Amino acid sequence: MLRFIRLFAILTFISGGFFPALAQAKGKPPNVVLILSDDQAWTDYGFMGHDAISTPHLDKLAKESVLFRRGYVPTALCRPSLMTLVTGHYSHRNGVTGNDPSPKYAQRNSKLYNERRAQLISYIDKFDTLPELLGEKGYLSHQSGKWWEGNFKRGGFTHGMSRGFPQPGGRHGDDGLKIGRNGMEPIEDFVDLAVSKKKPFFLWYAPFLPHTPHNPPARLLDKYKKEGRPIPIAKYYAMCDWFDETCGQLVGYLEKKKIRDDTLIVYVTDNGWIQRPDRNGYAPRSKQTPYEGGIRTPIMYSWPNGGLKPTDRKELVSSIDIVPTILAAAGAPIADDLPGLNLIENLKTGKAIERKGIFGESFAHDIADIENPEASLLFRWRIEGKWKLLLTYDGEVNRYKSTHPRTEKRPQLFDLSKDPHEKKNLAGDHPDVVAKLAVKIKGWYPLKERKALTVYK
Repeated sequence: MLRFIRLFAILTFISGGFFPALAQAKGKPPNVVLILSDDQAWTDYGFMGHDAISTPHLDKLAKESVLFRRGYVPTALCRPSLMTLVTGHYSHRNGVTGNDPSPKYAQRNSKLYNERRAQLISYIDKFDTLPELLGEKGYLSHQSGKWWEGNFKRGGFTHGMSRGFPQPGGRHGDDGLKIGRNGMEPIEDFVDLAVSKKKPFFLWYAPFLPHTPHNPPARLLDKYKKEGRPIPIAKYYAMCDWFDETCGQLVGYLEKKKIRDDTLIVYVTDNGWIQRPDRNGYAPRSKQTPYEGGIRTPIMYSWPNGGLKPTDRKELVSSIDIVPTILAAAGAPIADDLPGLNLIENLKTGKAIERKGIFGESFAHDIADIENPEASLLFRWRIEGKWKLLLTYDGEVNRYKSTHPRTEKRPQLFDLSKDPHEKKNLAGDHPDVVAKLAVKIKGWYPLKERKALTVYK
């Protein structure tokens, strides 16, 4: 595929055409740092208005960024979300819809189960990944934190921490999960190397934070212990604070090396989280679900020397836009089949993003059939303006049945401008809106087998 893209670029140039991604490259390409928090609610930052959680470093980054408060990830589960961020394709296209093959059909660690795990990892080989495409432009790249798709080299990273399956503990990051919790030295060493070689670099920083186990340092937990506040809540708040500290260390090191202004920093959360007050774990309508608590996240882009003026933007954006936007900033080619938008010019000029809405999908945690994504399809959704429509499907759920009760089988329509926590289903009051958005969802990609649990006209 890389050879095809290069040939297309040459032919386009010869024919006098215009290749947008290459036209973006002006002068020195930026370093790129992608910061990914893990299991954090869209509300749980100082700059998003939380009244208790302290996030001074991310608050500062938000002030230095083009900030989109209405950002979304298409799928509210870590592995599919991360696969989208490294390939630029939705889960139904890249094939990674859940975290694991379903143990219902093959016992864990059996020969068949591990064969299916290996097959899932092989799906990344079908795509030119973000590190590979940046590598074509001379970038070094480093993986740290969460990583599911085998060894870091499988994803095209030149450097990294995760050994990956089939190595012991190689399910979702192994050695990479130490980053942040056990210091930042591997990242600092990599930055030193790239600077010494005078190479642009791409950094994937996806720490296991504020993800469980919620075991923050005592100095942070003590900040949040308060009469009447449940300990599980205090621990989660402290974990968000801990993650923010590590972001401060990362940006601070870029400043120390005098490369911060030449670095594009992109921030997003892999999926949402609402902490239960009674015990460790997530509350309903958060992780794994298509509700705002599962899919909404602030998204920000900061590049001081790239002409990105700090702004608070109101438009809808999706993490599906991150890959083409980074490629454009680096002057790398953007394949025609990427579904996301290249936002670079919008970020630089402040011009409104020409898109009416965004799409997303939810699948079960356990993949019922790794060759048929629809077997685990639970929801598809569309957000357009103030409206959000959820359609429910009959895909199979194995574990985590309580997370996906699907008791409401009719369409679910919410006015997010008045009801951001989706308390009132307005589908019965606005059948015209339901019909319009349902047609768009159907046109997004046609289903071969699955059907909505309720059929609309």
